[in-house]
Amino acid sequence: MKFVSSRNRQRLFSLKEAVFKGLAPDGGLFMPAEYPVLYDGNSIDSASAGFAGLAFQLAKPYLEEDLDDDNIRKIITASFDFDIPLRKIKDNIYVLELFHGPTLAFKDIGARFMARLMTGLNSDEEDITILVATSGDTGGAVANGFHGLKNTKVVVLYPRGRVSKFQEKQFASLDGNIHSLAVEGSFDDCQRLVKEAFMDDELRKKLRLTSANSINIGRWLPQSFYYTWGLLKWMEEERGLTPAVSVPGGNYGNLAAAMLAHKSGMPLSDLIAASNRGNNVVPLYLRTGIFRAQKTVHTITNAMDVGNPSNFERIEYMGGSYNNITKIIRAYEFDDREILDCIERVFNETGYILDPHSATGYMALEQSGLQGYFTATAHPVKFLDVLPAAVRKMVRLPAHFKESGAESSSLNIPASYKVLRDYLLKR
Repeated sequence: MKFVSSRNRQRLFSLKEAVFKGLAPDGGLFMPAEYPVLYDGNSIDSASAGFAGLAFQLAKPYLEEDLDDDNIRKIITASFDFDIPLRKIKDNIYVLELFHGPTLAFKDIGARFMARLMTGLNSDEEDITILVATSGDTGGAVANGFHGLKNTKVVVLYPRGRVSKFQEKQFASLDGNIHSLAVEGSFDDCQRLVKEAFMDDELRKKLRLTSANSINIGRWLPQSFYYTWGLLKWMEEERGLTPAVSVPGGNYGNLAAAMLAHKSGMPLSDLIAASNRGNNVVPLYLRTGIFRAQKTVHTITNAMDVGNPSNFERIEYMGGSYNNITKIIRAYEFDDREILDCIERVFNETGYILDPHSATGYMALEQSGLQGYFTATAHPVKFLDVLPAAVRKMVRLPAHFKESGAESSSLNIPASYKVLRDYLLKR
């Protein structure tokens, strides 16, 4: 499989080039040069293999040109050693729980895969600097996925005071090859700094620099696998029905991954973009046909507080036109009060506990009136500081979770590329 830039379909790149470059030379995002047919209703066997077995079948067309079957299996097995259950909440509303990995967020799926893929592709064992911006969960997942791996250094940028204490500790308390920078600004400022670094040719001549955000194809591709898994689990429960899929969106890599699964043959009735009202760039686009970046607004769904989502470029690339995009994607948005009311209501009615981000996915699916599932992107224990009191006291830390005993430690920096550049060169 070869890869192309979302801004130029003519130049082809290898998997290794795409993964280690992170961003295409023209500033675009890497995309598969073609969409392999990964689901045709007959070729997938999930019953005996579990998610890891399914992921091997789905990953192979993308990786087999660079890695043999044994190495692909090793990457898959080491990455996906936890459950991804589909649970029924009520009527035809199901939830695909993506938060059973080590940092309790869906980002574990992409970050663990990417870390092991990079190791597998780095046959010359060159030193690599991983630069990542986080609005919450990405930092912990990437830090955990790469922690202790040789030949890698991870630099995490996050908006100071705009991630939960639980989220911050998951990356800022790690030592060794993990370094945390608290940026005086928003997530969009962090993302801008990362992009500037990747467009700095002189810096990249001195550092082997790559990204672990969902802009990186190595982290984004495996996110498409669990949508096919969700479909297969759904069909075991609701035979003959095609589901809608509701996805909480911030930087919109998750929604774009669902779109990729659909382009590769996975049937669905609708894709639903769930957003908070403060950062509703994509819902506004779907209503007006105009994409206009906004200033980030801080909400209780902090991982969705993105005013200029990078992965929208992938949605545009796959959709081809506004009319095509709106044929498959619809959007709903909610404010903080609506989200908290939903968490309390669903708990009282069903006993199920939603985190604030997943609550937007639930409400969007509910308001659509469609049958299907939504993705639960994080465990509610990560957001105890904002959950309604009656719900908060019922949240329990999962038995498999291991919390770092170390204190958080970050370097505060202004939202200045010069400061970041000097830091990277000195390190």
